[in-house]
Amino acid sequence: MNLKIGRMEPGPRNAITDVPGVRVGHCTVDSQRHKTGVTVVLPCADDIFQQKMVAACHVLNGFGKTAGLMQIGELGTLETPIALTNTLNVGLVHDAMVEYMCRQAEAQGYAIESVNPVVCECNDGSLNDIRHRAVGEKEVFAAIESASPDFDQGDVGAGKGMICHDLKGGIGSASRIVEIEGERFTLGVLVLTNHGSLKDLTIEGQNVGEQIDCRIRKDSPDQGSCIMIVGTDLPVTSRQLGRIIRRCSVGLARLGSYIGHGSGEVMVGFSTANRIPSEGGCFTLRCIQESQINKAFRAAAEATEEAVLRSMLNAKTVTGYTGEVRRSLSEFWQP
Repeated sequence: MNLKIGRMEPGPRNAITDVPGVRVGHCTVDSQRHKTGVTVVLPCADDIFQQKMVAACHVLNGFGKTAGLMQIGELGTLETPIALTNTLNVGLVHDAMVEYMCRQAEAQGYAIESVNPVVCECNDGSLNDIRHRAVGEKEVFAAIESASPDFDQGDVGAGKGMICHDLKGGIGSASRIVEIEGERFTLGVLVLTNHGSLKDLTIEGQNVGEQIDCRIRKDSPDQGSCIMIVGTDLPVTSRQLGRIIRRCSVGLARLGSYIGHGSGEVMVGFSTANRIPSEGGCFTLRCIQESQINKAFRAAAEATEEAVLRSMLNAKTVTGYTGEVRRSLSEFWQP
């Protein structure tokens, strides 16, 4: 795909998995009744519960049902993979993540008595019969099992039934290289897109949505949610990471979203650079100088903008369980 957003260099895969150790897996449920699924971001291959990661979260508009943000906000650490699914499946996916973490701990020879799974959601009820919750433990474990540095984008996993700017949305990802004093770091973004209005869709400064709108006659309000997961190997504190992930909103705005009342814009970030031991006394944490943070701000903005476009361009046209059709951006616009 010949898509180039912004001025920064992308990573080799141009995905969140350019951050060393990060993998992404999907399980897609695609039937006449269901267009849904689950996507799991695994930040590392080793034991994240005993060696936690610096993390941060931000809720720009809180029309959502995400689980696990309260503890991230309080402690500034991540101790599980991050799962994405639909609104009514948050509870079942949370339960599956608890089971997964308990099994992982048992295999390592210790017991978990408390764990904070992070499960984020968007509502795919327009295309998916959401009331009959189709994602549970089997699907979550399948997504984890399939996790890889190379993963599909578009209408897959949690993105199968999502709608973005009135067209087909889904899973998208992009990355940027951040160079500080001769060291090269990576910042990647993965999005679950289910937001925006077609008439507002702006690409490379052009109001593309107005031209498309004449052909498919959609004029919905900006609602429905966007989940933004930021992974990086930049050495940062939780506070610094919180500042960085808030710049994901710039990417949404560049594409024309004004973050409507009925939309849940949630950002979760983690850094693989500093691991936080579960036990012990003091430990050393490395972080960037604040004067260098603008580079990470730009990276988050550019990668989010491109990730949203990739979620739409990689998605195929999907017909929902009621016969509603959502068409791919690729039918109307190509980079």
